[in-house]
Amino acid sequence: MRTALVIVDIQNDFCEGGSLAVAGGAAVAAGVSEYLEDHHADYDAVAATQDWHIEPGEHFSETPDYRTSWPVHCVAETEGAQTHPDFDTDYVTEFFRKGAYDAAYSGFEGLSAPDVDVPMGESEEDSDEERVSLDDWLRERGIEAVDVVGLALDHCVLATARDAVEAGYETRLLLPLTAPVSEEAGERAVAELEDVGVEVLTELP
Repeated sequence: MRTALVIVDIQNDFCEGGSLAVAGGAAVAAGVSEYLEDHHADYDAVAATQDWHIEPGEHFSETPDYRTSWPVHCVAETEGAQTHPDFDTDYVTEFFRKGAYDAAYSGFEGLSAPDVDVPMGESEEDSDEERVSLDDWLRERGIEAVDVVGLALDHCVLATARDAVEAGYETRLLLPLTAPVSEEAGERAVAELEDVGVEVLTELP
């Protein structure tokens, strides 16, 4: 079975020191890099997503409720939107950006970045006509199954894995390579994913 690894939002703003940091974010970045070094040959494709906000409307708030509104984060072409330095992107085949003008929690809402060699790229060069969705990109490569890792477990990882199942992919969550905003929310996310058919691995394969 042709399998892809989908790495969700390992960006500076979601790691320690960022504007919307997740405790353990940097450790996830390093862990994913180590996993890729050892297991990249196990995958037929490796995709990574980026929050890439330009004007996401009510997603940003000066008084966020941390459920549907959040502090400013991952603004396009800023340091906060860059991949974390502990995340080695050498094995990433394609980047997908999401949330330019909306919240876009799921990687399946993203479109391919204009330049895979430079994760930041240039937003003014983006053209939807030249970009493809994550789902289309996976299908073009004959992918039937995905492993999902990244940040944050209870938000964008949850949404991405849930949408992967809905799109028909056999889906696994590699739990040690994720981190939640809160432990309680992380437990709820795991339960929800198991309910929709995601295989949750508590140890790395």
